[in-house]
Amino acid sequence: MTAYTILIEDTGESYRCADHRSVLQGMEALGKKGIPAGCRQGGCGVCKVQVAQGSFSKRVMSREHVSAEEEAIGCVLSCCIKPTSDLRLSVIGKMKKNVCRTVEPAGVRPVYST
Repeated sequence: MTAYTILIEDTGESYRCADHRSVLQGMEALGKKGIPAGCRQGGCGVCKVQVAQGSFSKRVMSREHVSAEEEAIGCVLSCCIKPTSDLRLSVIGKMKKNVCRTVEPAGVRPVYST
């Protein structure tokens, strides 16, 4: 079993993903609460990402969610790809809000200007 490093460019976070797991399964292992993973079969389009660098194997994805043009520029569903090298990716699907949110440390209050 081989594992690769997946870098989420939006947050700077990285994680290891075994070559037999989907990129989405690896992302879920980060322990982020609220990653909205829908069907995990490529039919809902929730887990869309754009791979900027690296290689992966893929299975069929719904053209309703990833057009041929999008796929040509690296847009894929993270539940349908498995890494075959280290990857750099950006989250562009419906889960971006949850993956890329920042949490303020306890006791820190936001400062508002008027």
